[in-house]
Amino acid sequence: MRQRQPELEAESWAFALDIYARPGVADACLTLQNEAGIDVMMILMVIFAAVRHRRSLSREEIRALNDVCRPWREQIVWPLRKMRVGLKTGPLRAPCEETEQFRSKIKSLELSAERLQNQLMAENLPLWPPDEEPITPERLRALLVEVVTTVSEKQGQDLTDRFSSSIDAILAAALQDAA
Repeated sequence: MRQRQPELEAESWAFALDIYARPGVADACLTLQNEAGIDVMMILMVIFAAVRHRRSLSREEIRALNDVCRPWREQIVWPLRKMRVGLKTGPLRAPCEETEQFRSKIKSLELSAERLQNQLMAENLPLWPPDEEPITPERLRALLVEVVTTVSEKQGQDLTDRFSSSIDAILAAALQDAA
């Protein structure tokens, strides 16, 4: 039976927050984001579909999901992130106590924007039919590699070897949830 949309959105968001908070995952996700241009929410949503709904998205489904959320990510999430990160060191007046409070508000807005992106992805997540085969650690790792190689802005590079430790850190956290 298919899950109602608000329940799916809430479940996927709770899953994303839980996985991201596990040891090593934030650093792994941020490495993939900052060095390979991988959208953290995309990684977490694809893992969510596999672990919680036994559905490995195909390369085409990953691309389609990425295409759906790209405008939101590029026009809303990334500008908020750029502003927040920029306030760590400047411009003049930053960093100081007042700009740190402002930066904190922007961080909250960025998280809200990511939640809205999560909702957009949940609305477009192909979960039916579930895979007939179980989601093994090998299949889940292959799925993470597929996300990295499909949606990276650094096409043409050997991303699998370069980001293997980040992929493995995320995999270990996801497997805890699958157990």
